[in-house]
Amino acid sequence: MSFKKSASFALSAIVAALAAVSFSAHAKEITQIRFAVDPSYPPFESKQADGKLAGFDIDLGNALCAQMKVKCVWVENNFDGMIPGLKARKFDAVLSDMGITDERLKQIDFTDPLYDTHAQLVARAGSGILPTPQALKGKRVGVEQGTVQERYAKVKWEPQGVTVVPYGDQEQVEADLVAGRIDAMFTDAAQAAIGFLKKPQGKPFALVGTIVEDRAIIGPGTAIGLRKGDADLKNGLNQAFAEIKKNGTFKRIMAKYFETDISIQ
Repeated sequence: MSFKKSASFALSAIVAALAAVSFSAHAKEITQIRFAVDPSYPPFESKQADGKLAGFDIDLGNALCAQMKVKCVWVENNFDGMIPGLKARKFDAVLSDMGITDERLKQIDFTDPLYDTHAQLVARAGSGILPTPQALKGKRVGVEQGTVQERYAKVKWEPQGVTVVPYGDQEQVEADLVAGRIDAMFTDAAQAAIGFLKKPQGKPFALVGTIVEDRAIIGPGTAIGLRKGDADLKNGLNQAFAEIKKNGTFKRIMAKYFETDISIQ
């Protein structure tokens, strides 16, 4: 080996070593994670009578922070403003039942998929309403702004004569469904089954029709939304999630809130 090649090799080794040290040092700078959540969306997240946040995503985020040995900070935000707020650095990550979609991937990044729930229509039991353009024609369907359900309804149903009514948060959708101002709501099936349908006001309603699937619009599952290029946080969260799945923590949290397995194998 010539001196020139030897020097070049040595220089490359030094650069690689410095890069590794730099990465390690940078990764250690993560001392807290500011997670954005929409507290109108039980069982994923909601606000208790004492003002504290609770729910599946809250427990999951706290477990991830504990695994990473960092502080969890929770930032309440309307779902429709999650991506703008993330890009504006109002918080570090979105942990609020956000599905991975092609449209969102144009603006933000995601961790590995965490879990998979389904999209389904909720209507008054026995109404005959189904999640098809034919059955919904002339009907009013409520959706939470910024969700994959809103996107799907506007693309697939609205052009067929269905009135899609967006709301600022899920509680508003549910209130108008109960009041009869909308005929149905299109939402996360797990959220409806464990959140709305178990409330006294949800008793006259039911999940109707089949699960609505569309990989391009609804996506393959739910993950944590991150800013583009935030590799350290992404890697840290992915490693932490892999560990809490391995040690059983994720399974225990899931069993606390859901009757079925929503994990992604």
